[in-house]
Amino acid sequence: MSHSKYLVVGSSHAGLSAVEAIRLIDEKSPLTLVSREETLPYSPTILPYVISGLANPKEIHLRGEAELNVLGVTFKRGAEVTSVNPAAQTVSLASGEGLSYERLLLATGAEPVLPPIAGLREVPYYVLRTLEDAMRLRRAVERAGSAVVLGAGLVGMHAAESMARCGIRVTVVEALPRVLPGYFDGKAAGLIQKVFTGQGIRILHGSAVTRVTASNGACVASLASGKDLSADLLLVATGVKSRIGYLAESGVEVDEGIVVDDNMRTRVGGIWAAGDVAQARGFFNSAKRVIATLPSAVEQGRIVGMDMVGDSSLKPYNGGISLNTYRFFGHRAFCAGLSTVSRSTEDMEVNEVFLPTGLRYQKLVFQDDLLVGVASINTELDPGIMCQLIRGRVDLGKIKGRFAAAPLETGRILMSRIWG
Repeated sequence: MSHSKYLVVGSSHAGLSAVEAIRLIDEKSPLTLVSREETLPYSPTILPYVISGLANPKEIHLRGEAELNVLGVTFKRGAEVTSVNPAAQTVSLASGEGLSYERLLLATGAEPVLPPIAGLREVPYYVLRTLEDAMRLRRAVERAGSAVVLGAGLVGMHAAESMARCGIRVTVVEALPRVLPGYFDGKAAGLIQKVFTGQGIRILHGSAVTRVTASNGACVASLASGKDLSADLLLVATGVKSRIGYLAESGVEVDEGIVVDDNMRTRVGGIWAAGDVAQARGFFNSAKRVIATLPSAVEQGRIVGMDMVGDSSLKPYNGGISLNTYRFFGHRAFCAGLSTVSRSTEDMEVNEVFLPTGLRYQKLVFQDDLLVGVASINTELDPGIMCQLIRGRVDLGKIKGRFAAAPLETGRILMSRIWG
């Protein structure tokens, strides 16, 4: 059984961020990075571009073999963890191999959730979470003339665009009343949908699929309205859940994800969690939830690495906020914080600029004198600055009106004062 001082399970953003934080302080101790996939580390955000051919699967890696070697990392590919034994400080792999550790990071990410639709498991369908998924879908798209996408979240919409770019007819079905629910309000979602329909993609929101069947080589999705949709392939993009099944009987507390404190520690000594599998406290309240975004994964991984090596500059996690950037058909959008608040209330103030003919939208959400939410389509707002203003709880006070009128310029001035 091989032994490592540091064992990192999961090789995407959270895992790599932890590795780099560890190596800033401890350059020599044995460190093993484990991936259940056979490929080098990559970002899931690149997968839709693999489908369309805009990204070469051989050129998407976050770190190459040489870079991992420089970091002194033992990288184990195709190694799926099946159980964790904290008492023995070991993990078991599907191959039967065991690995021992002194400090363990679980950054095992998320896996697709299949909706409870009759017949779904009996027909061929695709998901998009891994590079293997993307390659499988790409091969299917090359043979297909049409596709139905279940779910209009970021994954579903990205995939719909990529498949449409390949020249096939795409229909997106979303049970909720708008596309990208949870990210944008109705006005912003309407603008994004307008772009998609202008590119020939059919969007059916407020439509529930009740049954899926196979017929003459095609997939038929039956809607609650009684209408049937037939397509050559079916992509299921209705959400993900934290990958935590291997923790049964481990004693590690799990709920929606792996429950952690502000240093990303679990309740079991010597074990941390980060990324899409970590359930940490939120930014706007203390309720713990999974924030499945790239920035959160990087930050949480860094905190884990610093805590593992006792880095004196470590600052505890101050809560996760949603931050998503989104490019579609040459347009750009982003949202951060409480971005779906659609109208002013007693304790929330919403400032909007809505120019539908120019496909431009900007929304700032304030609570008292603090910025708490931002949504933008085709504006010059800087996502990093807006997120820092939210996270820093910067008191806008007397300049709130000026900030609302010129958020980019005012935000830059505020950041220059903060960063000094």
